[in-house]
Amino acid sequence: MAQIARWARAFPDKVAAHFPDRGSSLTYGALDARANRIAQWLIGLGLQPGEGIAMLMDNRPEFIELVYACRRAGLYYTPLSVHLRPQEVAYMLADAAAKAIIVSPGLADLATTLLHEGVLGDVPRFAVGEGLPGYGGFEAALAQYPTPAAVPPRPVGREFLYSSGTTGLPKGIKRPMVSWENREAPDWDMTWKSLYGFDTDTIYLSPAPLYHAAPHGYAIRRTIGEGGTAVVMAKFDAARALELIERYRVTHSQWVPTMFVRLLALPEEDRRRFDLSSHRCAIHAAAPCPIGIKQRMMDWWGPILWEYYAGSEGVGTTVASPQDWLARPGTVGRPVNGVSVHICDDDGRALPVGEVGRICFEGAPRFAYHNAPDKTAAAYNAQGWASLGDLGRVDADGWLFLSDRRADLILSGGVNLYPAEIEAVLVRHPGVAEVAVVGVPNEDFGEQVHAVIVPREARADTATLRTELDALCHEHLAGPKRPRSWEFAEELPRSEAGKLLRRILKERYLTSSVADSDR
Repeated sequence: MAQIARWARAFPDKVAAHFPDRGSSLTYGALDARANRIAQWLIGLGLQPGEGIAMLMDNRPEFIELVYACRRAGLYYTPLSVHLRPQEVAYMLADAAAKAIIVSPGLADLATTLLHEGVLGDVPRFAVGEGLPGYGGFEAALAQYPTPAAVPPRPVGREFLYSSGTTGLPKGIKRPMVSWENREAPDWDMTWKSLYGFDTDTIYLSPAPLYHAAPHGYAIRRTIGEGGTAVVMAKFDAARALELIERYRVTHSQWVPTMFVRLLALPEEDRRRFDLSSHRCAIHAAAPCPIGIKQRMMDWWGPILWEYYAGSEGVGTTVASPQDWLARPGTVGRPVNGVSVHICDDDGRALPVGEVGRICFEGAPRFAYHNAPDKTAAAYNAQGWASLGDLGRVDADGWLFLSDRRADLILSGGVNLYPAEIEAVLVRHPGVAEVAVVGVPNEDFGEQVHAVIVPREARADTATLRTELDALCHEHLAGPKRPRSWEFAEELPRSEAGKLLRRILKERYLTSSVADSDR
């Protein structure tokens, strides 16, 4: 909050965030004043330092105002995914011990369901904007605090995030607050600033939901917190994103590979008609990016794509510059911040260069999942190295290459098969937009390889495409790795962060095998 107050004094009329799909903008002066009033209100509700609220909101100005109000009031805030089911919301509210919840009218259906099913209990509830039946009026509550006023010194509030929950219930990650006296101290991890060049001149496009960890961190803390300007889309639209880069002269952005696929699917005339010359740093993460997709983006945007591998747990980060990736296609980089990466077997022993194993990091601050000591213990091995559960390998020079999550491995006839390796072959075909490979039941081998293909053309000849893909696999993959069954779909199930939800695909086949004739 101290940073925002500083920027508000330095340039009160500078825009902190544009919301072009809402036709509104938020200046630093207005953000500072609103955050102060909201902080007064939250303290007036009786919230004590270290307590917290939950936010069920889409991308709108009040989201950012609430974030900085909580920071000033010494509170945790938990942004909730708008795709959660009522029982998941109930779990997270209870686990985080939220003392209030603020919702958006744009999520009226879910907010009403939560109310009718009694999920919210006695937790005070409010709705921003035009309001919602059964929820207190946010603006009416703020009317009790019409002007900024002194707020007592409190620790610096912060985010209380939950993992995306691609398997099982989300896991909370609650880090300690910084004392008021140390509020100006830099973060432990500042590599994003030196590598990507975030500063007061940054104009950052956020095409993703602010409640997700990466967009939240980059838009709010690393852009607005550094005095730059965020351009926040209501939701991702490929042509609209290009239009906004041109209109606002965007310098930085962050994406997931699915967005690249949608961008590349635009007609050539749409892709070429926008001036993207201001765009100098496009960051991507969250899911592995197929080599062919990233190369096409490099050919279009130039060598401005930076890739990182990390997680909300903060156990370690690797970064690959555009030049690093072009020299070693497929790498997600080498560790930063003095952290080391190790590839280990199931017993925690380090594996030789080139062998696939569990990716472990050494040297980062220790973390803990909230109220889940067993899950925290499972994230660390005997040496104290932490893992996000992903598999990969390193080359002789220490560059990391991702394989899969251990839960995604296919065990067929006693052989470990890695979906990412098979997907990398299938996506080479020019008729394939996206692909997902999963293991499905097989009576003889336990599991077999099943491929789900999203054709590039909506009316593709899938019979011909299947034949060509089969031939491609025979040329590049050993027998057990070749898909024995095929499926063609309009899209793949993904989380709002762009992560492939393989469990959704696998659940279709848990009770019956898929015959070879399904090919």
